[in-house]
Amino acid sequence: MTLWLVRHAQPLVEAGICYGALDLAADPAATTRTARALAEALPAGIVLRSSPLQRCTRLAKALLALRADLSLQTDARLAEMNFGRWEGRAWDALPRAELDAWTADFAHYRAGGLGESVHQVMERVGQALDDARCSGRDQVWITHGGVVKAASLLARGVCRVENPCDWPSQGLSWGQWCQMEPGPGQPVPRAGPPAAQRGPPPPLPSQPPPARPR
Repeated sequence: MTLWLVRHAQPLVEAGICYGALDLAADPAATTRTARALAEALPAGIVLRSSPLQRCTRLAKALLALRADLSLQTDARLAEMNFGRWEGRAWDALPRAELDAWTADFAHYRAGGLGESVHQVMERVGQALDDARCSGRDQVWITHGGVVKAASLLARGVCRVENPCDWPSQGLSWGQWCQMEPGPGQPVPRAGPPAAQRGPPPPLPSQPPPARPR
């Protein structure tokens, strides 16, 4: 089976803000462009799953409006990592000691104290990936950058990430997608929406994003 991994369009949030579980809206025009491009690219009858966060579900619903052969199932396992008390705060304002603790125990430290660990994210994405494999049907996931990276690692047989250096440093830009065959091998990038829609690659989750322009 083939799994399509789609990252939502650019969220409407100030640069440098930590967000994962925050239910942010995405740029409406970019969402529409991505939906149109996906509608043309996806095969008939593919299984459509989406993160429950609105930046993904709005894209999924825009796609449904263009493709009557599809039906939507939301799946909480496809949501972005929960960053706990860090959510909604500027990365450069987070306590250095907490970020250092995350780096020192990258697999198991719960981000923001109340959030998820990388291991927990890998576990739930792995369960969703196992279900996709067992179904034997092609699927498209409308999801987030962190989930795409986790799925790419799991597809290569990497089930644990103990060191932040082992987490992928590059990923899909907003509104882009890739395809993978669950099993050995990395996702193969495919043509997505025009380059004008794409944003910069997401930063490593073990460190704050680059400093915001002043």
